[in-house]
Amino acid sequence: MIANMRSRMSAGTKRLFGLATARRMIHQQDGAAAVEFAMVAAPFLAMVFAILETAIVFFAGQALETAAADSARLIMTGQAQTAGYDQTKFKEAVCGKIYGLFNCNAGLYVDVKSYPAFANVPTTKPITGGNFDSNTGYSPGTPGDIVVVRLLYQWPVYVSLLGLNLSDISGGKRLLMSTVAFRNEPYK
Repeated sequence: MIANMRSRMSAGTKRLFGLATARRMIHQQDGAAAVEFAMVAAPFLAMVFAILETAIVFFAGQALETAAADSARLIMTGQAQTAGYDQTKFKEAVCGKIYGLFNCNAGLYVDVKSYPAFANVPTTKPITGGNFDSNTGYSPGTPGDIVVVRLLYQWPVYVSLLGLNLSDISGGKRLLMSTVAFRNEPYK
C-alpha cells in the first residue's frame, strides 16, 4: 500500500512539475525578440534596399541633369561648333563632366538636335513598346537656332517589390533622361 501511494504521489508530482514547467515556458520571454525580428527582418530589409535604390536613381538623375546643363553651354556659346565637335567629341566632353556613376562607353547616349520652334521640342522619353529607341543624332545648329541636348542612360534596377518597380524599359532598366532646350547665342 505504501508503495502504491508512493507511485501515485510520484505521478502527481511529475504532473505538477510538468504544469509548472509549461507555465514557466509560457511566461518565458528570452527568445521573443529573436522570433519577432525574424518575422520582420525580410520585409524590413527589402524596404531599406528599395529606399536606397530609389535614392541612388534620383541622385544619378540629378548628376545627369548637371552634366547636361554644363555640356549644353558648349553648344549654346558656340564653343563646340567653332572647335568642330562631332557627336563622339561632344560625348567625350559630356563624359568629362560625369563622375563615376555612369559607364560612358556602354550606356550613355547623347542626342543633339535643332528645332524651328520651342513648341516642336519632344518632351517624352524615347520608349517604344517598352524598348529604348536609341535613334540619336548631332545637329548643334548655328547662331540663333533652337537646340535640344538630351542625355540618356539606361540605369539597371535591382529591387522591385510590393508592386513598385522603377524600371520603365525592358531588361529591368530605367531610362534616365536629361533635357536642356535653349537658343544658341550669336557667337560668330
